[in-house]
Amino acid sequence: MKSVEEILKIISEKDVRFVRLQFVDIQGIVKNVAIPVSQIEKALDQGISFDGSSVEGFVRIEESDMVLKPDIDTFQILPWSHDGNSARMICDVHLPNGEPFVGDPRYVLRRAMEEAALMGFEMNTGPELEFFLFEKKNGRPTTIPHDSAGYFDFGPVDLAENIRREIVVALEGMGFEIEASHHEVASGQHEIDFKYGNALITADNVVTFKYVTRTIANNMGLHATFMPKPLFSENGSGMHINISLFKDGQNAFYDPDSKYGISDTLRYFISGILKHIKAITAITNPTINSYKRLVPGYEAPVYVSWSGANRSSLIRIPMARGSSTRIELRSPDPSCNPYLSFAVILMAGLDGIKNKIDPGQPVEDNIYQMNAEERLKRNIDSLPGTLRDALNELESDEHLIRSLGPHVFNNFMRLGRAEWESYRIQVHDWEIQRYINIM
Repeated sequence: MKSVEEILKIISEKDVRFVRLQFVDIQGIVKNVAIPVSQIEKALDQGISFDGSSVEGFVRIEESDMVLKPDIDTFQILPWSHDGNSARMICDVHLPNGEPFVGDPRYVLRRAMEEAALMGFEMNTGPELEFFLFEKKNGRPTTIPHDSAGYFDFGPVDLAENIRREIVVALEGMGFEIEASHHEVASGQHEIDFKYGNALITADNVVTFKYVTRTIANNMGLHATFMPKPLFSENGSGMHINISLFKDGQNAFYDPDSKYGISDTLRYFISGILKHIKAITAITNPTINSYKRLVPGYEAPVYVSWSGANRSSLIRIPMARGSSTRIELRSPDPSCNPYLSFAVILMAGLDGIKNKIDPGQPVEDNIYQMNAEERLKRNIDSLPGTLRDALNELESDEHLIRSLGPHVFNNFMRLGRAEWESYRIQVHDWEIQRYINIM
């Protein structure tokens, strides 16, 4: 925990001249305003006003005044400011009367965490973000991978070792504890893993990770994208989320006396996610492109099931036990808003715990090798196949609607429907190539 005095001291010692106040909109897009340090005490005391009507999904023009209140625990010097004169803080969004803004994704997650705390729980998350590095041409991004390496390859095949190193150094300079960095399966695809933390800290870290990665790549003449499926013939990019609940300082998912070392709390939490997973998918996979990744094959989990270490299941339980007991939800992708995603996952899991829902038996066989009849026989359902289908599922899930709140839900649906309609009426290159000469 930082104090205001500590921040002001750092600003003085590091000759910080500007502070970027950052927040995200409903779609998870980072917004920011830079203020000179002469305004920092005002920002920390009163907040900084801005026009909320200009931010997608926030408020109407007749109620546009809003206030950014920096979270002092998120203060960090920006590592690419070589003269050390820029910093950033992530902000909560408030109304002029001081009340939290219900459309702020950070507030939605805080509210879910408060509900968990009333039950004695704190949720930790550890997301694993994959991304692509593409070449640029005339300053614009292409879809030409920066290299042709594969999983865990290294130089000289892996051409991005130095780039990942620069990203890691920058992240560590901003307080991250990096656990691993490696090339992923697809050409030009990479993964950098950082240590888990409570859901709010980790959501902040996801936003920061994407921002830092894109900036460092751009500074090195490349384009980093967290688009779920940029290349037809290659694996897509996921954001697997490792999740654990703690209660009274102990891992609530661990039970040393049970057959597999997992508690009923874990089983119920899984069941809640499985119950709501089709609606959750609209939040964790929020783009048209998300559903080009969520297809059979390419190692993308699309079948609603849970298991031990079986990676073909939607939810698996890694082998570690004790304080490391956790589940891994494998369907989300890095285009999602992490605040909303963590919030709906947590609220779904709590629903399972409250109602002691039985998740059924785990699936230990390779689901990818099952045919449709076998999956039907074992009651293994599939995730929605399009954004439209996922939005329809969310629209019928009253529990998640309450979890998001009417403001976020209504605007999320409006934006999602508009994206689907825009996609639906476009004439795509595939159609031209397929039909232009035969019709």
